[in-house]
Amino acid sequence: MSTDEVNAADAAASTDPAVNPSAPTFFDKLVSKDIPADIIFEDDQCLAFRDINPQAPVHFLVIPKNKDGLNRLSNAREDQKALLGHLMYTAQEVATQEGLKPGGFRVVINDGKDGAQSVYHLHIHVMGGRQMQWPPG
Repeated sequence: MSTDEVNAADAAASTDPAVNPSAPTFFDKLVSKDIPADIIFEDDQCLAFRDINPQAPVHFLVIPKNKDGLNRLSNAREDQKALLGHLMYTAQEVATQEGLKPGGFRVVINDGKDGAQSVYHLHIHVMGGRQMQWPPG
């Protein structure tokens, strides 16, 4: 993992997002279309868009449109199970749309500072188009 990503995670965590998990994020501005994004899928529950710093030939994110306190996977509530399933289902549907299904792809969720989470709005990274390495880092 790059030092820049770890530094970004440190900076994001230093604002203590757990104190206000509903605080607006950069991703909220993408959902509201205040900031442009390369959106590749959208429905009433989620948005998928290309990562601005791709780590693979295909790299996109899937996020819930209504964060509802879901700033980290570790903050998920029981009543959000259907949304979490929808996000994962959407990840594989968009991966198929992007031509990743035959060779496969990687799904990553960074959680908290030690997980190098840099935006405190739950997001699923989907990466593919090349052979992934293990361990990931």
